[in-house]
Amino acid sequence: MQQVHMTYLNGPDVERLDLSNDEILVAVEAALKAQGDKQAVIEPRVHLIPESSAKGHFNVLRGYLKPLGVAGVKVVSDFVDNYKRGLPSEMALLNLFDPETGMPLAVIDATAITDMRTGAVTALGAKHLARKQSKVLGHIGARGTSYWNVRLLDHLFEFDEIRVHSRRPESRNAFGERLSRDLGKPVRVLDNWEDCVRGADIVVEASRLPEPQPMLKTEWIEKGALVIPYGTMSAVELSLTDIMSKVVVDDWGQCRKGLPFGALRQHVDTDRITEQNLHAELGQIVAGLKPGRERDDETILFWHRGLSTTDIALGHAMMEKAGREGIGQSLRFA
Repeated sequence: MQQVHMTYLNGPDVERLDLSNDEILVAVEAALKAQGDKQAVIEPRVHLIPESSAKGHFNVLRGYLKPLGVAGVKVVSDFVDNYKRGLPSEMALLNLFDPETGMPLAVIDATAITDMRTGAVTALGAKHLARKQSKVLGHIGARGTSYWNVRLLDHLFEFDEIRVHSRRPESRNAFGERLSRDLGKPVRVLDNWEDCVRGADIVVEASRLPEPQPMLKTEWIEKGALVIPYGTMSAVELSLTDIMSKVVVDDWGQCRKGLPFGALRQHVDTDRITEQNLHAELGQIVAGLKPGRERDDETILFWHRGLSTTDIALGHAMMEKAGREGIGQSLRFA
């Protein structure tokens, strides 16, 4: 048997790669287009819950991207009290494989990938679904993915006002300070949901609730706004879909009935959102198969659950850049 080697990229390697905003967005948008063009396979995620979903769980995501000729599996943990141990709430490993032979290609610390690709899908959703002149962002939550939500959204929209809120004062203050420093502009740190959300052109809800609780009130949403909720536990009211002109998801297969978790789980289970009344998957819009926003007065809801293919595309981009720049290790597999 011939020798088989694979690339290993640890956390410091990923940091050294220092992918730019545009490198991240280009890689993730290509994955969305492949999905829209039916050049991708996305298997619905599965969960491992060691004890209680309120404490934490593992997600296992699997997918294949034909244009890149790569398949992958990511395992990501999500444990809400990790901050008490000085650990990020989400940690992940991504494995990339040759889909023709099954040969392993890479093992990558995907903690940063999870954050980056989530932020990229949020931003790309807004690129196609928000008003072009959106100038006010209201962001709930300071979890790991939140930084990339705001950073990549601001890269595309150059907001006049960025508002942030999260439950713990220390986390929201540190979040606001980091964003203000990195973006070079003031960030408003607010102590309640309503002031963060009212009048915002784009509302992102990335809270971390232990159980479903309707914290985001439908009456706060401005007509013509884009609302992007993606918490594991729902923080929105059932009435939210009543005011929407369009509902868009990243992948209906991960939003359909019979699956646990998600910001709009109750809306699907009670037939407020169905495959029939769904406007589109984001990939269909990116591929030009369905329209995104068509009028400024449309109020639009975008729910994303997380796509294995975006992890794979971003991991592949890192693997390729690492090869060019001599970053990472080559490990012998066989």
